[in-house]
Amino acid sequence: MSKAAIVGGGVIGGGWAARFLLNGWDVAVFDLDPEAERKISAVLTNARRSLPSLYDRALPPEGRLTFHADLAEAIDGADWVQESVSERLEVKLRVYREISRHAPDLLIGSSTSGFKASELTSEGAKVVVVHPFNPVYLLPLIELSGDPALCARAEILVRSIGMYPLTLRKENDAFIGNRFQEAVWREALWMIRDGYATTAEVDEAIRLGFGLRWGQMGMFETYRIAGGEAGFESYLAQFGPSLSWPWSKLTDVPELDDALVRQITSQSDAQSGMRSIRELEQMRDDNLVGFIRSLRHSGTAAGKVVLDHEAGLPEGGDHLGLPITSSRQVPQTWTDYNGHMNEACYLEAGSWATDGLMRRIGVDAAYISSGYSFFTVDTRLRYLAEVHAGDRLTITTQVLAGEGRKMQLFHRIWRGDGVLSATIETLLLHTDLASRRSCPPMPAVADRLAELHAAHAGMSAEGAGGAVGDRG
Repeated sequence: MSKAAIVGGGVIGGGWAARFLLNGWDVAVFDLDPEAERKISAVLTNARRSLPSLYDRALPPEGRLTFHADLAEAIDGADWVQESVSERLEVKLRVYREISRHAPDLLIGSSTSGFKASELTSEGAKVVVVHPFNPVYLLPLIELSGDPALCARAEILVRSIGMYPLTLRKENDAFIGNRFQEAVWREALWMIRDGYATTAEVDEAIRLGFGLRWGQMGMFETYRIAGGEAGFESYLAQFGPSLSWPWSKLTDVPELDDALVRQITSQSDAQSGMRSIRELEQMRDDNLVGFIRSLRHSGTAAGKVVLDHEAGLPEGGDHLGLPITSSRQVPQTWTDYNGHMNEACYLEAGSWATDGLMRRIGVDAAYISSGYSFFTVDTRLRYLAEVHAGDRLTITTQVLAGEGRKMQLFHRIWRGDGVLSATIETLLLHTDLASRRSCPPMPAVADRLAELHAAHAGMSAEGAGGAVGDRG
């Protein structure tokens, strides 16, 4: 079991703790704040309901979380240290001296928002910039900077916990992402100060307009499309001259005097004051989960990062003598107005289990690309117990028939507490994708299916073969 030491348990440190913990690492948190455990528990509550919802496979079992008032105790046996203390260079350097005194060879990742690696390593500590974005447990981007060998080690680590490393070509203040955020932030402050917009109107312009485009395509791909068939050169020729027009005030900084602070605060209260910070965080996380899951479908941007990480998660195993064909957490989007899992989502869960069984017998992406697959022709579903958002599901599959063109499966959906929540009986026919007609499977697939059928033949299948309304 790997161990991460989190030094500093604020919003960012708590996010790091959740990201490591939910990926199976043991986590030791060092923070002298007596409220640290309560604050991180709140972050973990959000993370547990959101991060696993990105995946169609279960994340590893959680690691062990401990809290420490002694730094040496927290870093003892650690494979990685993530420093997330306050953004003051003297504080960070003092922490590095203490870590190096106890573990001189331990690699330290810094969550700094703007200090350069050369500043952080000025006293000889082994530090690399590992700058995340909030919420750390959901957003995948990590900006890396520092010694190339240390960055290479950090790249491997962040990928292993489902994040995307972006290594800076040159060391610079505030890196890449923060410099863009700072530019938009400055312009927003001027618009509020000069009376052009309120905080709500600025946010609407971002989230209903270019923010949606940037979240899935970035800036340059967006502008490439804007150039149309004539290409990027056409776009630059058409809109490039506007860069010299006095539209923005990016080189000026408005004074945050009392009047502007009161103006921003009162507008923000009117915009969002009716919701608590926890409510806003959960709304943000649910929106991000939905957005990132939609990007999974196209395999782009943050969705691709999740898919790449998911491909390395363990799959399979057995439960009660039957193969586990799907294991996952129920996302919020699967629940309805009654607060439990929507009936249509049981079918979706069953379809993932069917895919899992198909992969076991060799009907994988390559097989389907060759022109063959199984098509569902009949399904019977029994709802036996309620399932709620956040419940972990384990689905086992029994092969009831596996001869010729037919494959008959019996899925059992087990809740995390061991309760059988549903069964799904489904009949499929092997199909030629070119003619769209049924046909016998390839010999290797037929043999594997027959083997499973023979292995499951002596097992009971309570509830299979009944009519609608039959609860037996």
